[in-house]
Amino acid sequence: MNSEPNLKRCRIVLVAPNAASVNELVAKLGAALSGGDVASVLLPPYEMDETTFQNLAEAAVPLIQESGAAAIIVGNTQIAGRVKADGLHFEGPVAELADTITRLSPKMIVGTGNIKNRHTALEIGEAAPDYVLFGKIGADNKPEAHPRNIDLADWWASMVEIPCIIQAGNTLESIPDAVVTRAEFIALGAAIFDGEDPAAAIKEANRLLDEHAPAFEDGN
Repeated sequence: MNSEPNLKRCRIVLVAPNAASVNELVAKLGAALSGGDVASVLLPPYEMDETTFQNLAEAAVPLIQESGAAAIIVGNTQIAGRVKADGLHFEGPVAELADTITRLSPKMIVGTGNIKNRHTALEIGEAAPDYVLFGKIGADNKPEAHPRNIDLADWWASMVEIPCIIQAGNTLESIPDAVVTRAEFIALGAAIFDGEDPAAAIKEANRLLDEHAPAFEDGN
Protein backbone atom coordinates (compact mmCIF):
# COMPACT_ATOMS: atom_id res chain seq x y z
CA MET A 1 0.00 0.00 0.00
CA ASN A 2 1.10 3.59 -0.60
CA SER A 3 2.29 5.56 2.37
CA GLU A 4 0.58 8.85 3.21
CA PRO A 5 1.12 11.04 0.13
CA ASN A 6 3.00 14.30 0.41
CA LEU A 7 0.80 16.67 -1.57
CA LYS A 8 3.10 19.61 -0.96
CA ARG A 9 5.82 18.48 -3.35
CA CYS A 10 6.39 16.57 -6.58
CA ARG A 11 5.03 13.00 -6.57
CA ILE A 12 5.86 9.88 -8.56
CA VAL A 13 4.15 8.74 -11.73
CA LEU A 14 5.29 5.17 -12.23
CA VAL A 15 5.72 3.86 -15.78
CA ALA A 16 5.02 0.12 -15.85
CA PRO A 17 7.80 -2.02 -17.34
CA ASN A 18 7.63 -4.11 -20.48
CA ALA A 19 7.09 -7.49 -18.83
CA ALA A 20 7.23 -10.93 -20.46
CA SER A 21 4.00 -12.05 -18.81
CA VAL A 22 1.06 -10.84 -16.75
CA ASN A 23 2.48 -12.55 -13.66
CA GLU A 24 5.83 -10.82 -14.10
CA LEU A 25 4.20 -7.43 -14.47
CA VAL A 26 1.96 -7.92 -11.44
CA ALA A 27 4.94 -9.01 -9.34
CA LYS A 28 7.05 -6.02 -10.36
CA LEU A 29 4.24 -3.51 -9.94
CA GLY A 30 3.19 -5.00 -6.62
CA ALA A 31 6.73 -4.74 -5.33
CA ALA A 32 7.11 -1.14 -6.46
CA LEU A 33 3.76 -0.04 -5.05
CA SER A 34 4.62 -1.57 -1.70
CA GLY A 35 7.64 0.74 -1.41
CA GLY A 36 5.85 4.03 -0.78
CA ASP A 37 3.82 6.82 -2.29
CA VAL A 38 2.95 6.63 -6.00
CA ALA A 39 0.39 9.04 -7.44
CA SER A 40 -0.42 7.10 -10.59
CA VAL A 41 0.78 4.35 -12.90
CA LEU A 42 1.00 4.57 -16.68
CA LEU A 43 0.37 1.24 -18.42
CA PRO A 44 1.87 1.29 -21.94
CA PRO A 45 1.08 -1.45 -24.49
CA TYR A 46 4.67 -1.55 -25.78
CA GLU A 47 4.58 -4.11 -28.63
CA MET A 48 1.67 -6.18 -27.31
CA ASP A 49 -1.37 -7.09 -29.35
CA GLU A 50 -4.69 -5.81 -28.05
CA THR A 51 -5.76 -9.07 -26.39
CA THR A 52 -2.49 -9.42 -24.50
CA PHE A 53 -2.61 -5.79 -23.44
CA GLN A 54 -6.17 -6.12 -22.17
CA ASN A 55 -5.29 -9.23 -20.17
CA LEU A 56 -2.37 -7.36 -18.64
CA ALA A 57 -4.52 -4.32 -17.87
CA GLU A 58 -7.25 -6.45 -16.30
CA ALA A 59 -4.70 -7.80 -13.83
CA ALA A 60 -2.78 -4.58 -13.23
CA VAL A 61 -5.54 -1.99 -12.87
CA PRO A 62 -7.15 -3.41 -9.69
CA LEU A 63 -3.71 -3.83 -8.11
CA ILE A 64 -2.85 -0.21 -8.86
CA GLN A 65 -6.16 1.12 -7.62
CA GLU A 66 -6.05 -0.92 -4.42
CA SER A 67 -2.69 0.68 -3.65
CA GLY A 68 -4.27 4.12 -3.79
CA ALA A 69 -2.76 5.13 -7.13
CA ALA A 70 -4.58 6.04 -10.34
CA ALA A 71 -4.35 3.54 -13.21
CA ILE A 72 -3.85 5.23 -16.58
CA ILE A 73 -3.96 3.26 -19.82
CA VAL A 74 -1.68 4.47 -22.60
CA GLY A 75 -3.17 4.82 -26.05
CA ASN A 76 -6.27 2.60 -26.00
CA THR A 77 -9.61 4.19 -25.16
CA GLN A 78 -11.56 0.95 -25.47
CA ILE A 79 -9.36 -0.98 -23.06
CA ALA A 80 -9.32 1.93 -20.63
CA GLY A 81 -13.11 1.74 -20.50
CA ARG A 82 -13.33 -2.04 -20.34
CA VAL A 83 -10.95 -2.39 -17.40
CA LYS A 84 -12.40 0.65 -15.56
CA ALA A 85 -9.12 2.50 -15.54
CA ASP A 86 -8.93 5.94 -13.98
CA GLY A 87 -7.55 7.58 -17.06
CA LEU A 88 -6.17 7.54 -20.58
CA HIS A 89 -2.82 8.81 -21.84
CA PHE A 90 -3.33 9.90 -25.44
CA GLU A 91 -0.64 11.08 -27.85
CA GLY A 92 -1.78 12.33 -31.23
CA PRO A 93 -2.97 15.41 -33.14
CA VAL A 94 -4.29 18.23 -30.98
CA ALA A 95 -7.75 18.00 -32.58
CA GLU A 96 -8.00 14.31 -31.70
CA LEU A 97 -6.76 15.01 -28.17
CA ALA A 98 -9.42 17.73 -27.76
CA ASP A 99 -12.11 15.33 -29.00
CA THR A 100 -10.93 12.62 -26.60
CA ILE A 101 -11.03 15.06 -23.69
CA THR A 102 -14.55 16.13 -24.64
CA ARG A 103 -15.72 12.51 -24.74
CA LEU A 104 -14.02 11.19 -21.61
CA SER A 105 -13.62 14.12 -19.23
CA PRO A 106 -14.42 14.47 -16.36
CA LYS A 107 -15.26 10.79 -16.01
CA MET A 108 -11.67 9.89 -16.83
CA ILE A 109 -8.32 11.59 -16.44
CA VAL A 110 -7.00 12.46 -19.91
CA GLY A 111 -3.38 13.44 -20.36
CA THR A 112 -0.79 13.60 -23.10
CA GLY A 113 2.95 13.72 -23.68
CA ASN A 114 5.94 13.48 -26.03
CA ILE A 115 5.86 17.25 -26.50
CA LYS A 116 8.86 18.58 -28.41
CA ASN A 117 8.52 22.38 -28.20
CA ARG A 118 6.76 25.29 -26.53
CA HIS A 119 4.49 26.04 -29.47
CA THR A 120 3.04 22.52 -29.48
CA ALA A 121 2.75 22.62 -25.69
CA LEU A 122 0.66 25.80 -25.82
CA GLU A 123 -1.59 24.34 -28.53
CA ILE A 124 -2.13 21.28 -26.38
CA GLY A 125 -2.78 23.47 -23.35
CA GLU A 126 -5.74 25.04 -25.14
CA ALA A 127 -7.38 21.60 -25.22
CA ALA A 128 -7.15 21.55 -21.39
CA PRO A 129 -5.83 18.03 -20.69
CA ASP A 130 -5.54 16.97 -17.07
CA TYR A 131 -1.75 16.82 -17.37
CA VAL A 132 1.09 17.02 -19.85
CA LEU A 133 4.15 14.77 -19.80
CA PHE A 134 7.45 16.21 -20.94
CA GLY A 135 9.21 13.11 -22.19
CA LYS A 136 8.50 10.05 -24.30
CA ILE A 137 7.30 6.92 -22.55
CA GLY A 138 10.03 4.29 -22.66
CA ALA A 139 12.73 6.76 -23.68
CA ASP A 140 14.33 7.04 -20.24
CA ASN A 141 17.46 5.28 -21.48
CA LYS A 142 20.12 7.68 -20.21
CA PRO A 143 21.20 8.39 -16.63
CA GLU A 144 19.97 11.97 -16.65
CA ALA A 145 16.68 13.61 -17.61
CA HIS A 146 16.72 14.98 -21.16
CA PRO A 147 17.70 18.69 -21.15
CA ARG A 148 14.75 19.54 -23.41
CA ASN A 149 12.33 17.98 -20.94
CA ILE A 150 13.87 19.95 -18.09
CA ASP A 151 13.63 23.19 -20.06
CA LEU A 152 10.02 22.60 -21.08
CA ALA A 153 8.90 21.52 -17.61
CA ASP A 154 10.62 24.51 -15.99
CA TRP A 155 8.95 26.90 -18.44
CA TRP A 156 5.52 25.24 -18.20
CA ALA A 157 5.42 24.95 -14.41
CA SER A 158 6.25 28.64 -14.07
CA MET A 159 3.32 29.87 -16.18
CA VAL A 160 0.62 27.24 -16.77
CA GLU A 161 -1.82 25.84 -14.20
CA ILE A 162 -2.25 22.45 -15.93
CA PRO A 163 -0.05 19.98 -13.99
CA CYS A 164 3.03 18.63 -15.71
CA ILE A 165 5.09 15.47 -15.40
CA ILE A 166 8.80 15.48 -16.11
CA GLN A 167 10.43 12.26 -17.22
CA ALA A 168 13.52 11.38 -15.21
CA GLY A 169 16.51 9.45 -16.46
CA ASN A 170 17.15 5.76 -15.81
CA THR A 171 18.80 6.44 -12.46
CA LEU A 172 17.43 7.78 -9.19
CA GLU A 173 20.29 10.26 -9.21
CA SER A 174 18.45 12.11 -12.00
CA ILE A 175 15.65 13.10 -9.60
CA PRO A 176 17.20 16.23 -7.99
CA ASP A 177 17.92 17.98 -11.31
CA ALA A 178 14.48 17.09 -12.68
CA VAL A 179 12.42 18.33 -9.74
CA VAL A 180 14.09 21.74 -9.61
CA THR A 181 11.64 22.54 -12.43
CA ARG A 182 8.78 22.50 -9.88
CA ALA A 183 6.91 19.94 -12.00
CA GLU A 184 4.01 18.48 -10.06
CA PHE A 185 5.00 14.91 -10.94
CA ILE A 186 8.07 12.96 -12.01
CA ALA A 187 7.84 9.90 -14.28
CA LEU A 188 10.02 7.01 -13.18
CA GLY A 189 10.30 3.78 -15.12
CA ALA A 190 13.74 2.30 -15.73
CA ALA A 191 15.07 3.96 -12.58
CA ILE A 192 12.67 1.81 -10.56
CA PHE A 193 12.51 -1.44 -12.51
CA ASP A 194 16.01 -1.92 -13.91
CA GLY A 195 17.32 -2.86 -10.47
CA GLU A 196 16.52 -5.90 -8.36
CA ASP A 197 14.37 -4.22 -5.70
CA PRO A 198 11.57 -1.95 -6.99
CA ALA A 199 10.23 -1.41 -3.46
CA ALA A 200 13.57 -0.09 -2.24
CA ALA A 201 13.85 2.09 -5.34
CA ILE A 202 10.45 3.70 -4.69
CA LYS A 203 11.38 4.26 -1.05
CA GLU A 204 14.63 5.96 -2.09
CA ALA A 205 12.87 8.00 -4.77
CA ASN A 206 10.45 9.37 -2.21
CA ARG A 207 13.34 10.16 0.14
CA LEU A 208 15.05 12.11 -2.63
CA LEU A 209 11.83 13.96 -3.37
CA ASP A 210 11.43 14.85 0.29
CA GLU A 211 14.99 16.18 0.27
CA HIS A 212 15.14 17.95 -3.09
CA ALA A 213 11.66 18.74 -4.42
CA PRO A 214 10.57 22.34 -3.84
CA ALA A 215 7.46 22.76 -1.71
CA PHE A 216 4.33 23.98 -3.48
CA GLU A 217 3.04 27.21 -1.99
CA ASP A 218 -0.61 26.23 -2.23
CA GLY A 219 -0.08 22.58 -1.25
CA ASN A 220 -1.38 21.27 -4.56
